[in-house]
Formats: sequence, C-alpha cells, structure tokens
Amino acid sequence: MRRWPEPLPRLRHWRDWQSLAYLVALPALAAWQWVNGFWWPAYALMLFLTLGIGVIHHNHTHLRMWRGRIANRVTDFYVTLLQGHPTFVFWPAHVANHHRHRHGPKDVARTYRFASGDTNHLLGYLLHPLQAGWVLYPLFFEWLAQLRRKAIGAFGYCMAQYAVWLGSWALLLAIDWKKALIFVIVPQLHGLHWLLATNYLQHAHADGSAPGASGDTHGSQLNYARNFEGLVNPLLFNIGLHTAHHENPHAHWSELTRLHRTHYRERVDPVLNERGLVPYMVRVYLLGAVWPRFRSRSLMAVKPPTY
Repeated sequence: MRRWPEPLPRLRHWRDWQSLAYLVALPALAAWQWVNGFWWPAYALMLFLTLGIGVIHHNHTHLRMWRGRIANRVTDFYVTLLQGHPTFVFWPAHVANHHRHRHGPKDVARTYRFASGDTNHLLGYLLHPLQAGWVLYPLFFEWLAQLRRKAIGAFGYCMAQYAVWLGSWALLLAIDWKKALIFVIVPQLHGLHWLLATNYLQHAHADGSAPGASGDTHGSQLNYARNFEGLVNPLLFNIGLHTAHHENPHAHWSELTRLHRTHYRERVDPVLNERGLVPYMVRVYLLGAVWPRFRSRSLMAVKPPTY
C-alpha cells in the first residue's frame, strides 16, 4: 500500500509565530556574535531568549506546536540543541511528577522538601535549581530504565537527544572552546537555571498541603501556586498564569489570560496574585533580606518535614 508523504507542517495556533521568532532569533544572535565579536545588547537579548526557549519547551510538551508528527519531532531536537538539554525530561519531571502532585508531599522537587524547609528567600531561590536537579536526575534514570524494558523505540529517541546535545557541545568546543562557552554554553546554563528556578518563584510559600495539591480543586482550594500578571506574560507566553495552566494543562498558552481572569484569579488567596514578576523578586528577595515587612508568609497550614 502506497504511503503518502506527510503534509506540510502547520502550526496548531497562530500565536506560536512568536515562539518561532524566539527559536530563530537565539541561534542567529549567537552566530552573529561568534563571527563579529561580543556585543552586550545582543548578549543581553540572548540571555532573555534563553528564558523563552525554556517556556517554549514547556508549552510544546503540554500541547505539541505542530499538527504534523515529523515537525513536532524535529522541534524536539531543535529545542534540545538550543536549550542544551534533552527535551524528553519534561515528561517524567514535569508532567508525571509536578502536574500530577501539584507541589504536594509527593512532588519530588517541591520547594519545601529540602534542608531549609518551607522558605522563600534569595538563597532558597538560587539553590533550588541545584537541589531540584539533584532529586530529578534519579527520576530521569528510573524513567529511562523503564522505557528500555517496555518501549525500546522511545528509549532510543531519548538517547538520540542526549547524543545531539552532547555532540553539539563537543563540536563547538573543538572549533573554539572560548566562543562555545561564552555564546552557547553559558547562555544555555542561564536558561536552565531559570527553567528550574521558576518552580521556586511559582510555589515557594504557597500551600503544598492544600487539597488542590492532591488533585482536589473543589471550592477555593487552589492555593498551591503563585500567579504573576504584567509584562512577563506577553513576553514569555503567559508563564506567570500558573494556576490556570495547572488546571488546564492541555490548553494553549494563549488561552490562559482568559482562564485566569474568569475562573481562577478570584478563587486563590490574594497574596498569590502578584502584579509583576520583577517587582515581586525585588520586594521579596532583595528588600525582604533587609526588612522583614517585605517578606512573604507561608500558607502551609502544617510545617512539613525536611530531609
């Protein structure tokens, strides 16, 4: 039986032209500086775009960007190259863990898990990516081991992403290790830090013991996440509207503004609705380090154990 070629790829939603612009702009800026030399405005824009790549990766995991299978797989590998880490990790770490347990006691990377307990301060924010990586990588290995036993094709797909990522680093370092570090690897590590630290911003001092953290969202028990309004959302694909995303994980990111305003904004504790990301970070992490009145207060009803 003759197999017809897959039709030309079509975006699932027209708003993802913004995603494509970010995916093209980041390597273009890196390549331009590789050839012409460091220029701080372009480098600053690159660092911002690494945040966008992480959000695009997140969104593409929840709702595939394209209507064609091949285009989605190409995007997986392309994002792997840009982000400096395989894209498959979002399945075991984010979908099967974080979205399932919603910052609750079974969430492997819950912010109140670690030695300092239920914190929300600058040191906790800076350390969280390292702490999360420490507990998430065993989760990745366990998930890969299960894939190897049950779905060897999927396992090979994940290993191919590792090969593409590490192979790209090896090639670029061999060509010019200084440029590779400055224009590729350091920006990628910056983006990965923000990708993991976002969990702390969105959940530290939220209520991981609320019924919503166990999957029961009746009434107003949605206090497991913090929301950020303002400029962060049009720039970074509504990443700040976290409650609406958790409650509608397969909704396209462009729909979250309406969902947040009509269904969730008035149902969460008011302290979890922030007017902007940068003002929040300045107030809580910088001013709060000096003046206690600027610090946040935990909504956890019971102090959780730490280990």
